[in-house]
Amino acid sequence: MDWDKLRIFHAVADAGSLTHAGDTLHLSQSAVSRQVRALEEALGTTLFHRHARGLILTEQGELLFDATSSMVRKLDSASARIRDSEEQVFGELKVTTATGFGTLWLAPRLSKLYQKYPDLKIDLMLEERVLDLPMREADVAIRMKEPSQSDLIRRRLLNIRMRLYATQDYLDNAGTPVELSDLSKHRLICQKTDQPQVTAGLLLVQKLLSQNVMSTLTVNNYFGVLQGVLNHVGIGVLPDYLTADFPDLVRVYPDLDSDEVPVFLAYPEELRQTRRVAAFRDFILEEIQAYRRHQSETRLGDRD
Repeated sequence: MDWDKLRIFHAVADAGSLTHAGDTLHLSQSAVSRQVRALEEALGTTLFHRHARGLILTEQGELLFDATSSMVRKLDSASARIRDSEEQVFGELKVTTATGFGTLWLAPRLSKLYQKYPDLKIDLMLEERVLDLPMREADVAIRMKEPSQSDLIRRRLLNIRMRLYATQDYLDNAGTPVELSDLSKHRLICQKTDQPQVTAGLLLVQKLLSQNVMSTLTVNNYFGVLQGVLNHVGIGVLPDYLTADFPDLVRVYPDLDSDEVPVFLAYPEELRQTRRVAAFRDFILEEIQAYRRHQSETRLGDRD
C-alpha cells in the first residue's frame, strides 16, 4: 500500500471530513477525495460511508484506521527520539492533569523547568477528563488515581486529602466553628456535587452539605474555591497540598478530612527514553521531594 495514500486516509478518518483533512494536509478537498478513492480501489473495498454530516468508517475502514493509528504513534515516538539530542531538551511536551492541581500546584512551579530547559514547549491541558496516553492525546499525565492501562509507566507521587480552610480574617468576623453542626452558621465554598471531582472530595462535600448549610458558594474547580477563601467569603473545601504555597490558610475542623487520594505520574512505555519526558519526570520528582520536606518541617514546627 502507498504510504502517502495511507497518510491521507488516516487524516480523513481522524477528522471525519474531507474538507478538515484537506486543511490539515494543505491539500484541496478534491485531491484528498481522489487519494481516498484510489486507496479503496487498490484494496477492493469501501473504507467510508458517506452522508450529509460527514464520513463514517466502515468495518474495513476501522481495521485500517487501527493499523495507521499504530503506525502514526510509532512514527511520532521515533521522531521525538530523533529530535532529542544527548545534551539538549527541546520540542513540545503535552502534559495533562486535573484543573485544580495544574493551576494551583504545577503551573506555579514550571518557571524552574523553563530556566533549565528554555527551548522546551509545554502544552498544559487542564481537564478532569482522562486523556488516552497510548493514543497520544498527551505525553505525560498527573492523575488523581492509578492509571488502568497496562502499557503505561506509572509512579506514585504523593497522597493528598481534602480539608476545610479559611482565612483568619473570616474566622475573626464569623467565629470559628467547633462542632460540625456549627457549619450551618457559615458559608461553605466547595465544588458542586454534580461536577467532576475525586470521589473522596465529593463524599466530604456531601457530608458537609448534610449539615443544613444556609449559604454556599459553589465553583467548578479548586482554583475558584481558593479565590473565594482567600477573599474571606467563607470556609472552603481544598486539597491539602495548597498549604505549602498558602501558609496563611487556617485549617478548620483539624480532625476532619477526606480519604486519601493518590497522585500518579504516568507516560507511555515507548516514551521512556525521550529526553523531554525524562526531564519533566525528574523535575516533578524533585518538586515532590521539596514539597514533602516542607510538609515534614511544618509538622515538626507544629509539634514544637
